[in-house]
Amino acid sequence: MSEDLLERMRRLKLMIFDVDGVLTDGTLYFSETGAELKAFNARDGHGLKMLKESGVEVAILSARRSRAVDLRAAELGITLVEQGASDKGAAFENLVVRARTSAAAAGYMGDDLVDLPVLSRCGFAASVPEAPELVRGRVHHVTRAPGGKGAAREVCELIMRAQDTLDRAIARQLA
Repeated sequence: MSEDLLERMRRLKLMIFDVDGVLTDGTLYFSETGAELKAFNARDGHGLKMLKESGVEVAILSARRSRAVDLRAAELGITLVEQGASDKGAAFENLVVRARTSAAAAGYMGDDLVDLPVLSRCGFAASVPEAPELVRGRVHHVTRAPGGKGAAREVCELIMRAQDTLDRAIARQLA
């Protein structure tokens, strides 16, 4: 990793994750009654919890609105949640203010064109391999793992490694 990338991750006080395509594989499931279902990866969730416990605030930002996201966020102890965000740039600014930090100390992981306003403003931008080239070409890091299948965990561990907190997170699991 470049020194610039490491420094960007060391500065992070807030890491924000998109949902569809990042915390899920982007597939939208609808039941016969119209209920929306989402599949979340347990290892990604554990990565979010470890990152939060390491001292980096974790937030969720989605253009869609889903009760499943509220439930998953609550289960993970994530209180900074912005859903139904038609203007992701404004929602990003709101999350930064709520977290009492700056855009330079905030990271974002998104996967599509609607994420570009945030990816271009934050201090650390990440995406997934399935994202359009236009998105992948404008971020600081593209994960090896696909969205919904370990990508968020990969980013969490990279940040903790850069901030020298990963070994403590692992030690807590062994205690």
